[in-house]
Amino acid sequence: MGQWRKLGQICGGLTIGNWAGGFAAVPTAVHLSGDVYRVYVSARDDKQRSRPAWIDVDIKALKVTNECAQPVLPLGDLGAFDDSGVMPTWITPRRDGDLMYYIGWNRGVTVPFRNSVGLAKQDERGTWNKLYQGPILDRTRDEPHFVASCAVMEDGDLFHNWYLSCTGWSAAESGPTHHYHIKYATSRDGVDWQRSGHVAIDFVGDEYAISRPSVLRGHDGSWHMWFSTRGDHYQIFKATSRNGSDWARTPDPVLTTSQSGWDAEMVCYPFVFEHAGKRFMFFNGNGYGQSGLGLAVWEGDLE
Repeated sequence: MGQWRKLGQICGGLTIGNWAGGFAAVPTAVHLSGDVYRVYVSARDDKQRSRPAWIDVDIKALKVTNECAQPVLPLGDLGAFDDSGVMPTWITPRRDGDLMYYIGWNRGVTVPFRNSVGLAKQDERGTWNKLYQGPILDRTRDEPHFVASCAVMEDGDLFHNWYLSCTGWSAAESGPTHHYHIKYATSRDGVDWQRSGHVAIDFVGDEYAISRPSVLRGHDGSWHMWFSTRGDHYQIFKATSRNGSDWARTPDPVLTTSQSGWDAEMVCYPFVFEHAGKRFMFFNGNGYGQSGLGLAVWEGDLE
């Protein structure tokens, strides 16, 4: 037993130079040294186009120590799957260069947008480069709408991918509403995926949006996933699995909104990691990351 304790807000929406004017959404962290982590987030420009940025965060002092000057990756060419936005969603460490899975955005006509997943790699200088002009995960004949945020874990000779899959759109007075849950796929190389359509995390009750899986291999050998779900508002739940495919959810959220402040309307997009024998969670608050980034610590045993 245990619980998550919020440590506080790390930063608000990023303003960097003449290109980033808000948001610090969908955090993905990489350890640098000591208590400092490089946190990749999605910032937006004045045209509301997402592009990757990073901030260095001292998780003990709860402060930002450095930030990037330029976007980590550029927008795609006109008409490409990522010409309207590039949003980092997961980094998978590899000896020959870490892999960044990112969400590419296109603007829509009948619906507001369409997403796909692209892939970038970090070179020996620390620079990120897109590996392909097109997506590595996209809509198919069996998944006709879009795919987005994912967690990709390499385990032996197999890559596991838990990814957001849109099941459809519904009409509403405020405009089209998307519905998406989390599916599971595998790969031998992290690029070409075998997608059986297996649903890892499905809707419960009035939920219509399940997003941003964050996965760890537990100390007990099982898989642990944190994810955000939305009915009335986003909250964060947890699930566990023995095989990575079939998951059992907690009945109640493990992190929910505060009574007031930057995360009183929603908490979403968790990224869970372990440091110095403790488990931490970066997460977003109001406005899907517009109000910035927070940190929580797990007070309990590590399964």
